[in-house]
Amino acid sequence: MGVSYRWVIVAAGALMTCVALGAMFSLAIFQEPIATATGWSHVGIASAMTLNFIVMGFGGFFWGAASDRFGPRIVVMIGSVLLGLALVLASRAETLLQFQLTYGILVGLAASTFFAPMIAATTAWFDENRGLAVSAGMGVAPMTISPFARWLISAYEWRPAMLIIGVAAWVLLVPVALLVRRPPAETPDTGTAFAAGGARPQLSKVFRSPQFIVLGLTFFACCAAHSGPIFHMVNYATICGVAPMAAVSIYSVEGLAGLGGRLLYGSLADRIGVKPVLVAGLLVQAAALATYLIVSQLGEFYALAIVFGSAYGGVMPLYAVLAREYFGPRIIGTVFGAATMLSSLGMAFGPLIGGWIFDTFANYSWLFIGSAMVGLAAAAIALAFPPLARQKPQPAFGMAP
Repeated sequence: MGVSYRWVIVAAGALMTCVALGAMFSLAIFQEPIATATGWSHVGIASAMTLNFIVMGFGGFFWGAASDRFGPRIVVMIGSVLLGLALVLASRAETLLQFQLTYGILVGLAASTFFAPMIAATTAWFDENRGLAVSAGMGVAPMTISPFARWLISAYEWRPAMLIIGVAAWVLLVPVALLVRRPPAETPDTGTAFAAGGARPQLSKVFRSPQFIVLGLTFFACCAAHSGPIFHMVNYATICGVAPMAAVSIYSVEGLAGLGGRLLYGSLADRIGVKPVLVAGLLVQAAALATYLIVSQLGEFYALAIVFGSAYGGVMPLYAVLAREYFGPRIIGTVFGAATMLSSLGMAFGPLIGGWIFDTFANYSWLFIGSAMVGLAAAAIALAFPPLARQKPQPAFGMAP
């Protein structure tokens, strides 16, 4: 395996996170059809997403540590099998509780096997252009799975649609999991603030450090800000009079913009540093969230989706780059898994609170107001990031060896 294999890892990570997170976030597309067919409440269905994020958070910490010890391949193989099983079982649920347990717990546990382990694996393969590589490898889930789910629901109703997505997850992910490898030689931790003489950093020291505390709090607030608007965006657009398929296309535009944002923000982070790019992206995200209060037409939704999607999509990979730079490669799975746990707890609030706001007030105004305020708080926290222990010069865009 030469250095060119690193891009196979990027491609594998992109596909895996696309399918896994796309399947999880497709609940936003299933929400209204499920409520109509079953009579279950919006807040009850949305609570399955809350469970997703809570389980994904704790699972990310566990699977990230497991990938450090046993390697990422066995972890993502387990997740590939579990994700398909979870979706198949959820499609057969007869009660709201059954659906919440199968979709909320099993899908979240399966999705957590991909995010932290595959990002950790990608950072281990790259010493240069790391921001671009991690950004490219985070997938384009809303751009692919959501329209597919909407088409399946229109053609077959929600239960067969979810069953088909589950089977497709098996077909796509199990073979790709076999391609995942550790790098031929890992970069030592010397040069970071948490390793002396190449020794393995102590986790107790890491988790009490200002670097990890700021990383975790920023990640938490960032995800708490955007999770509710992302999940409820399709329903909000339909309330504004947008047709259902067109509303799903807004979600897809966000995903496409997120891909562009990842590449743009990742490239800028390699050139000028991660912290200023992260702070700028968080400010753009907060402004976009507030702007949703005054949009109502499809064209306005598209324009704002480009800004919002590029912002939240662009900043998300930067947390992994910071974790790698602060703590080195040996414990990156554990550290980023712990940070992901905090971010997932932040994500868990949005869908549930958004569902409660809609059931209570029959609109989403307070969701966007609160989300914008939390987004500003995330930017303020990010300003407290300590300086990196080292700054290696990065080659120009596209010049990875």
